[in-house]
Amino acid sequence: MKPALRLTTAFVAGALSVAGFAPFGVFVLPVLTLATLLWLVDGLSPRPAALTGYVFGLGWFLAGVSWVNVSLSQFGGMPLPLSLLATFLFCAYLALFPAAALAALRALAPSPRLAPVLFAALWVLGEWLRGTLFTGFPWLASGYAHAAPSPLAGYVPVFGVHGAGFVAALMAGLLAAFVTQRLALRQVLLSLVALLAGGALLGAVSWTTPTGRTLTVSLLQGNIEQSMKWVPERLPESMNAYLDLARAWPADLVVLPETAVPLPYDEIDPRWLEAVRATGRDVLMGAVTVGEVDGRARYFNSARALGRDDAQYSKAHLVPFGEFTPPLFAWTLKLLSIPMSDFGRGAAVQPPLELAGEKVAVNICYEDVFGEELIAGAREATLLVNVSNTAWFGDSWAQPQHLQIAQLRALELGRPMLRATNTGMTAAIQPDGRVIAALPPFSRAGLRVELQGYQGLTPFLRWGNAPVLLLSLAVLIVAAVQRKKG
Repeated sequence: MKPALRLTTAFVAGALSVAGFAPFGVFVLPVLTLATLLWLVDGLSPRPAALTGYVFGLGWFLAGVSWVNVSLSQFGGMPLPLSLLATFLFCAYLALFPAAALAALRALAPSPRLAPVLFAALWVLGEWLRGTLFTGFPWLASGYAHAAPSPLAGYVPVFGVHGAGFVAALMAGLLAAFVTQRLALRQVLLSLVALLAGGALLGAVSWTTPTGRTLTVSLLQGNIEQSMKWVPERLPESMNAYLDLARAWPADLVVLPETAVPLPYDEIDPRWLEAVRATGRDVLMGAVTVGEVDGRARYFNSARALGRDDAQYSKAHLVPFGEFTPPLFAWTLKLLSIPMSDFGRGAAVQPPLELAGEKVAVNICYEDVFGEELIAGAREATLLVNVSNTAWFGDSWAQPQHLQIAQLRALELGRPMLRATNTGMTAAIQPDGRVIAALPPFSRAGLRVELQGYQGLTPFLRWGNAPVLLLSLAVLIVAAVQRKKG
């Protein structure tokens, strides 16, 4: 195949992969596109294989996370040419990881029997690194395509999202090996059936169990437009909107989204706080709090139980450029106009909050993308609550993609996940990853659900990503030894 055609095919395949994720959910598609990628690099040396993987990654991320441009230009105030360039460079960085995986695969030149599992190992190690280096960005890791009803969802509570990604990549490797290396059809079919059956069997296991009484929870979605949220004259509208919603949707636990009121918590009218507090047995609200770090006052992005000084969670995993500025990048503040973009960092491990008779592990905004970071709080918790403000990304795929990520977190951790957001997608998710109910995005409403907390440990809660990472490293070592002997 001519290089131009090969690279064009790789780009298109990468872009098509995004349809495997929400809102489309064609979960088999990333398996097929990864198989196509392996077919394209068959027989290539490491350098052209890396370029092919890089172009595939560009297609994947430009199609899947280009909504970053919305937050930079429309809401961050960056000039459009610069925001487009910044978005492209960001996606170009993300594409380095699939490029490295393909280069390593061709450099090791594994045997036909080892090639599929080596590709799965390299692909998952690349995705794990992408979600770890420089604070990490694991968005659109291939395992996120496998929420229910994908048959691979059963692997998630055991091995996590990266475990499901490993199995999906292994299936892609088997399909590619049948085409490119003439691996026996019977062997390929038996392997695929075994992998699918394993997911189905694991999916039938209930790793955690309900505990305590049934409680009612109301999740409030104020739908305050991001461009208006921080305008002082619009503050009464925000406060009245959430007070009206809280009064219309009382419950045992009432949850307001991230920074529901754009004021430091201590500056909010106490009469308003008391009025909202009266609508629930407990009320949890996203709020900006003030604390002391190294002798100076700092803002924190927090979730605060109204009327409870002892119940607060402060965000630990901050968003680069949105909530803190990385070293050497202070100059970017001149290009962006993001309110309160210099937050303090909460403690890495914070105990669950005692709310409405439940132990609630809170995470804020895109913290729920980092599954392993939620383990410490989730072990003792009976409920998971995420408060978000995804209005920063407008009417884009970011919202359904974020909801799908939350589905996988509930499945990994074996707990209900409750999401209260400003503009969407506000939802309640069962421990098996299925959405109980959700509000339409960009609507002002409340969502009331009845549910129970859950207790017990999934295998992922016990061991995190360690099993799939150790397996991947072991496969890599075997392949390296084979290569050295060969």
